[in-house]
Formats: sequence, C-alpha cells, structure tokens
Amino acid sequence: MTVSQDNRYQTASNLNFWGMNLNETTLFTRLREAAGGDWTKFINHRFVKALGNGTLAESCFRYYLIQDYLFLFHFSRAYALAAYKAETLEDLRYSATAINNIIDVELSLHVEYCLGWGIGVEDLSTEPEDIATTAYTRFVLDCGHRGDLLDLATALAPCVTGYAEIGRALAVDSATVRDDNPYVSWIDMYASDEYQKVSGDSVTQLQELANRRGGEMRFSALSKVFNQATRLETGFWEMGWNHQKL
Repeated sequence: MTVSQDNRYQTASNLNFWGMNLNETTLFTRLREAAGGDWTKFINHRFVKALGNGTLAESCFRYYLIQDYLFLFHFSRAYALAAYKAETLEDLRYSATAINNIIDVELSLHVEYCLGWGIGVEDLSTEPEDIATTAYTRFVLDCGHRGDLLDLATALAPCVTGYAEIGRALAVDSATVRDDNPYVSWIDMYASDEYQKVSGDSVTQLQELANRRGGEMRFSALSKVFNQATRLETGFWEMGWNHQKL
C-alpha cells in the first residue's frame, strides 16, 4: 500500500504508531495483544530487519514488489466488497475512498516505484500470483463474503496497521541504516504522517463497526480472523525472502 507522491519520503515524527496511544483500549489493540507471538513474528520478520539494515537481496525485494502489485488489485476488490456490505453512508464513503485511492493513486505510484527497480508494467501484469498472495487475498475476500463488514475489516486490519507500525519502528530504530540503503524510501513511505493517518483511520473505523456489530461478544471469533490474517502477512514476507537466489 502506498501514499501520495508528495509524502512518500517523509521521515517519521515522534507520534505513536497509527497516531494513537498503544495503551488505549480498543478492539484493535486487544486483537493485536491477543495475537501475541504471531504479531511479533510479522512485524519483526527477517525480511523487515533486512529492509532496515539494507542487506535484503534485491531479488527478494523485486519479487515482493511484483506480488504486492497483485495484492493491491485484490485489496481493491475487498474494499469493493466492503462497499457492498456497507450499512451506513459513512461506511460507503470510507470504502469508496479506499477503492479510489488504490486504483487512482496507489497502483499508479506502485508502477512508478517498480520502474525504479527495473520492473516494467509487463512484468507486473504477466507474473503469476504466488501461492502466498493467493492464500492471503482470498482469505480476506472469503471473510467478507461469509461474514459482515466487521469480519472483513478485521481481516484487512493487520496489513494496514502492520505496515504503519513496521515503517515507524524502522524509521526511529537506531539500528536502521540510512546511508546507501536502497530501502530507505520504502521505510519513509510507511513511516510518513500521511500513511500513519490512513492506518489510524482504519483503526477508528474498526472500532465504530465493533460498537455497532457487537464486537465484544464476537471477540473470540474476530481474534481468530485477525490471527490468521497476521500469519498470512508473515507468509507474504517469507515468500519474498525465499527468492534470494532467483
């Protein structure tokens, strides 16, 4: 997921992740805490660490970028499903804005970013989906089809919020290498105040849905959805990592 051109390379400020206090009790913070080791493995994956110290093999990152393009396509479908599942005008507006941002902004910026890595449009459109990409995106869509808007938002949450946490954590980590690190622009993109707001808005929407849809009584079921989505996120990193020798 990308942000607008003007803010892609902002450095992190001293805000908390998602522009909110981690100690504030919300459905998201409870889901994140309940995810325990699954969440820790996701945000501290060796792929992430290698982005921070600049040692990630470029073949890994290129393959990840291609799969991320395919991932974005299916995420736009997920938000289209969210629009269909909308219960209020605000729900509909939120989903429509997300769809427009992915189609009109994020995918275009992603193509531009990939060109800087020597990945052409043809490469993006002809590369087959990795099994990890298919598994993750179809899981999210399945959650939306068989459940309600809260189920779908819960399945989407680890991606949007996790990238915000990873970006901000890497940006303020003294171990992160900035000089001659080809991945600094990626880090700054997700650490930017603009992306932190996108993530924070998703946390707010998740809480609003929980308030309306009995989130407390459904916590156990929602936690299972959140945990599985988090594990699939880790699988996405692992997919990229495994392409070191290609």
